[in-house]
Amino acid sequence: MQLWVGLGNPGAQYAMHRHNVGFMALDTIAAVHDFAAPVKKFQGWLQEGRIGPHKVLLLKPATFMNDSGRSVGEAMRFYKLGLDALTVFHDELDLAPMKVKVKQGGGTAGHNGLRSIDQHLGADFRRVRIGIGHPGHKDRVTGHVLGNYAKAEMDPLSDLLGAIAAEADRLAAGDDTRFMNDIALRLG
Repeated sequence: MQLWVGLGNPGAQYAMHRHNVGFMALDTIAAVHDFAAPVKKFQGWLQEGRIGPHKVLLLKPATFMNDSGRSVGEAMRFYKLGLDALTVFHDELDLAPMKVKVKQGGGTAGHNGLRSIDQHLGADFRRVRIGIGHPGHKDRVTGHVLGNYAKAEMDPLSDLLGAIAAEADRLAAGDDTRFMNDIALRLG
């Protein structure tokens, strides 16, 4: 069993923020792979399903970004999962917009959701880093991250989320390199 966590903030006012792209990725995966309806559990929304032969739980913490680790920790303890079963989907400033990289472990790069999970569970979990690009100056980071995707970004974002969902079987099987390569090929 694997636990895939999408990072974001709950509430309609945050729905299209760049910071919520982790939530968006999980919603797309759930729709494409016909997951069960979400249930309120572990201070978040949990969906159960299968991707190929793999049982996958999708969790969107409702604790707000800065406290995501509480929700994730609860789910991990309940299912008695090790960090090797955890994958976190999140926005990444230091990656070009609409690019995807998978990384095992590492630092938090100032990402409060990752920092919270790290504090609750440790750092050695798999991350699916979804590029949102850097606005160019550190004073503009908060507005960029907490800003909505621009109208011109909607089609590329939709294509990216569709590619992530379409290639999710590679991720579930542990073939991170093929997952990244196949997404890049789909997006051309």
